[in-house]
Amino acid sequence: MIYICRNPKDVLVSLWHFTKKLRYKNLPPLTLEDAFDLFCKGISYRGPVWDHVIGYYKTSLETPNKVSFLKYEDMKREPLGYLEIISEFMGTPFTLEEKKKGVAEEIVKLCSFDSISELEVNMTGIHQVNSNLEINNQLFFRKGQMGDWRNYLTMDMSQRLDQIMVEKFGPFGLNFEDL
Repeated sequence: MIYICRNPKDVLVSLWHFTKKLRYKNLPPLTLEDAFDLFCKGISYRGPVWDHVIGYYKTSLETPNKVSFLKYEDMKREPLGYLEIISEFMGTPFTLEEKKKGVAEEIVKLCSFDSISELEVNMTGIHQVNSNLEINNQLFFRKGQMGDWRNYLTMDMSQRLDQIMVEKFGPFGLNFEDL
């Protein structure tokens, strides 16, 4: 299993945008401040992000041959290097010939945020969550940028999340750079 986590500040902003798009019309809008408060309290669709990330991080340390723990930001900075890490983890490292032919570079292009988000299925397809809920696939894509939280969170919000991350992730040596 390959687990990819992201800076929780960007997770919050993306989750807030996504949730606003899915919100029932008869409900009041979800403000960023309300979303922030819920996020800090660990109230979200899949539970506290902290527990989720730590659980997979610890599992990756205990069983590194079964779970690979990666950070989105690292992958964005060094896509070729992380593609090699992923291919080796999956037991299919690139051959010398594939490296010479630029196969890895082509895969990075094909798997880029822009390329994936512009696929027909992601622009027009529907994800059937259950018999009552369908989500347009395009809603799963926004910007894919690192550090976009800076355009939304106040300094106080950022500092509060920093404190929570130090408290929750610090004991495990896990940290996220402010990009």
